[in-house]
Amino acid sequence: MTSDQSQRSGSFLVGAGILASRLAGLVREVALANVVGVGAATDAIRNAVKIPNLLQNLLGEGTLSASFIPVYADLVERGEKQRASRLAGAVAGVLLAVTGFLVVAGVLLAGPLTSMIAPGLPRTTRDLTVPLVKITTIGAGVLVFSAWCLGVLNTHRRFFLSYVAPVVWNVAQITVLVFAGIVTLSDESTINAIAWAMLAGALMQVAVQIPTVISVAPDIRLSLGFGDADVRDVGRRFTPVLLGRGVVQISAFVDVALASLLAVGAISMIGYAQIFYILPVSVFAMSVAAAELPEMSRMAGQPEAIIQHASAGLRRIAFFMVFTTVAYISVGRPVLGAVLQHGRFGPDDTAGVWLTLSAMALGLPAVGASRLLQNTMYAVGDTRGPAQIAAMRVAVTAAFGFVLMFPFDRLSMSGGGFAGSISGFGPLSGDMRSVEGVVRLGAIGLAMGLAASAWTEFLLLDRLARRHLPGLQPTIRPVVDLAGPAAAAFLVGAALSRLVEGLPLLIGAVISLGGSGFVYVVFAFRMGIREADLVLRPIRRILWR
Repeated sequence: MTSDQSQRSGSFLVGAGILASRLAGLVREVALANVVGVGAATDAIRNAVKIPNLLQNLLGEGTLSASFIPVYADLVERGEKQRASRLAGAVAGVLLAVTGFLVVAGVLLAGPLTSMIAPGLPRTTRDLTVPLVKITTIGAGVLVFSAWCLGVLNTHRRFFLSYVAPVVWNVAQITVLVFAGIVTLSDESTINAIAWAMLAGALMQVAVQIPTVISVAPDIRLSLGFGDADVRDVGRRFTPVLLGRGVVQISAFVDVALASLLAVGAISMIGYAQIFYILPVSVFAMSVAAAELPEMSRMAGQPEAIIQHASAGLRRIAFFMVFTTVAYISVGRPVLGAVLQHGRFGPDDTAGVWLTLSAMALGLPAVGASRLLQNTMYAVGDTRGPAQIAAMRVAVTAAFGFVLMFPFDRLSMSGGGFAGSISGFGPLSGDMRSVEGVVRLGAIGLAMGLAASAWTEFLLLDRLARRHLPGLQPTIRPVVDLAGPAAAAFLVGAALSRLVEGLPLLIGAVISLGGSGFVYVVFAFRMGIREADLVLRPIRRILWR
């Protein structure tokens, strides 16, 4: 198998696993929208997931990928199995000790943490959130070990299992939501059951990976090998990445704090939009970046080989992310309506989520490229640069979000269209934050801040990457090359989304999305863009068979 074939195979397996888990997550969100809808209960369960994410974000996949995989992959590549197993066991032991301490602290301090991170929550929402945080904190601690399993398995090129494992986490919640819908549980009972399902699903997610970890690395033993040179190497890489992840976590907390100042339902709206936002990032960007990290880590001292891998990955990411941006903006409303608009989730909720998602989607090409550029920097040994850039991204997100969110929160939708605006610039008064039948649009302002920060991060990472790898071409080029196909797809998608109004939502979504996608791929193919040929090739084989 050639290097390019191996690259595509690894990316495909990661993408397939992520796609399965994200589709399961999408089913979960549809069930949540149908059973609970948009409101205080949904805000509470979303806060209960985000608040303990400190553990998962600081110690989980992103941090371990940057610090553990390059060192572990190098040892495996050189055939030093005993040292590699000793390193993996020591990293697991340290994670167990640190995570255990933080879980206990998180459970004991759930109330103060909730008040500190989301100070603007109405009392009813806060009272619902605190008990949930205690449960989800334990689950977040368990998921840290899922990230450790992923690091071991990815290095041994077992890409699929770790990325498909979250399916069981989602299935546990889907089961609870289906049961709640059948027996008509109260909203409070439903979200409590969801929190317990998250914990059970986290345990199952780790359990399904352990047998394969043991099979590929049978000599791993838990330890606290602080004196080991390889452990110190991981620690040296870990510290700047931890600081970078800490900055990202601060950004997440800032988002929660800002959203808590908006009208009731803003947190829910952002949460639904993020499910669709994260789907292409995971399938089309993280799949490539995750598969490339261990491969590029094996190419230390070979800058030309790293450039070749990074350039090919950036082209693939740009092809899919540019179209996703176009699709979300031009045909997002019928697509979201077909997926979410059931039960207690109405047309105004769909419109609010679509507008929020459209604002987020403006940053998707930048986010996708940044994921690969970060891993490229980790592969060449630079963990400090991406961390510093992450700090700048946080500042941009907070500044733009704060300036824009309150004006947008004074705009509202009701009865299928805009219901007008309220004069002023600051936060809404308490009685205006929750009006029955009115969907406020403050979430759009936060989403615009997210898009602005994504492009800031990308441009800074591009400059950093080309400083380390002088032969790397400007990484914006693949996006610019797709401007023509993107414009054509947007015009066709926007026209079709208007024409299908009045048709059943699912039929309208299929027509508008399919037409836009067809124009994009064919236009790109006629321009000689290789990725379009890769999409069309299997279709041609089927038609000409």
